[in-house]
Amino acid sequence: MKETRGNYGSDPRLLISKLCFPRQLKSPKTLTKPKQMATEMTTNTIWYLRKRPVGEVAPDDLELVTEEMAPLAEGHVRVRTIYLSLDPTNRIWMSDMDAYLPPVEIGTPMRGGSIGVIEESRSESVPVGSIVNTGLAIWAAYNDLPGEGVNVLPAIPGLPLTAFMGPLGATGMTAYFGLTEIGQPKAGETLVVSAAAGAVGSMVGQIGKNMGCRVVGIAGSDEKCRWLTETAGFDAAINYKVEDVGEALDRHCPDGIDINFENVGGSIMEEVIARLNDFSRMPLCGLISTYNADPDESTGPKNFANLLMRRTLVRGFIIIDFLDRFADGFAAMASLLMDGKLQYETDIVEGLETAPTALARLFEGRNLGKLVLKVSDEP
Repeated sequence: MKETRGNYGSDPRLLISKLCFPRQLKSPKTLTKPKQMATEMTTNTIWYLRKRPVGEVAPDDLELVTEEMAPLAEGHVRVRTIYLSLDPTNRIWMSDMDAYLPPVEIGTPMRGGSIGVIEESRSESVPVGSIVNTGLAIWAAYNDLPGEGVNVLPAIPGLPLTAFMGPLGATGMTAYFGLTEIGQPKAGETLVVSAAAGAVGSMVGQIGKNMGCRVVGIAGSDEKCRWLTETAGFDAAINYKVEDVGEALDRHCPDGIDINFENVGGSIMEEVIARLNDFSRMPLCGLISTYNADPDESTGPKNFANLLMRRTLVRGFIIIDFLDRFADGFAAMASLLMDGKLQYETDIVEGLETAPTALARLFEGRNLGKLVLKVSDEP
């Protein structure tokens, strides 16, 4: 489903204020006696991790369980999940590899981010009916969370809720800070983006174009490549499944590569590294080609030494590294959206029960843009 610029109002300062400093809606009259849920909300449906996946996620690695819900604690809210974010990091959390967050423990609910609506509240700051970003929650129909931990989202006319998982969500912030802070693009430079039609890559390329770069994307189908050049404004796109990536990079990057925004790893990364310029930069955002691989069989780039010879700056990063600067990122991305300089796609799959198979779309290259699971209807 394609989502582009809508009617965001006439005053950009107002929009940016709403995005950067969302109101925590308060209504003392209604919160004196918090609304309770109707009797039908007595059970919850939750995905539990049962085994560490070996390779691709298998049907018995996770189990969908229906269980009784406990009473809501003081200060907590019950959030009905509307949209669940599906991301490559979900696969990392299922493993026991050393990562930026502890792994999901066997026998506990699967971790994920979501957007939902408050159905029950015992928090004075978050009334029933509020639409919220839960931050890290679980794969479930409902989440029981501290009220202080959710963020009430503003209602912006013409802006879909899913935008808060895309350009105005964690993926947008990943693209913005990874490119601007680590990639440090300059007008006239050449930027190459792998997984360019994904949630992060598609934003990276467009931010780079708006900063005056020549942008070349690498994706896995002709359809994605057409979208990158015809809709997202990339200068060129390479279908790695049918083209020789090295030859295509030579053709589209005759002056070499100044920035490699790395999302994939593997042989594609090696082809890019071979063509980096002196003092190039390489924001290392992801290595999705390796997440389903046997860690004992994974190898680094064969031409790693070229990073030394080209004096390339390589920096791995996680979006939480820039958490204290999200307001700046929101403002910048909102401005691009309002000016019609960002196009984005949201790949929506329906049904909580489809979560594991929907996640596989990321690793099979079947998604275009941000992959989102629709769990329930918007209010």
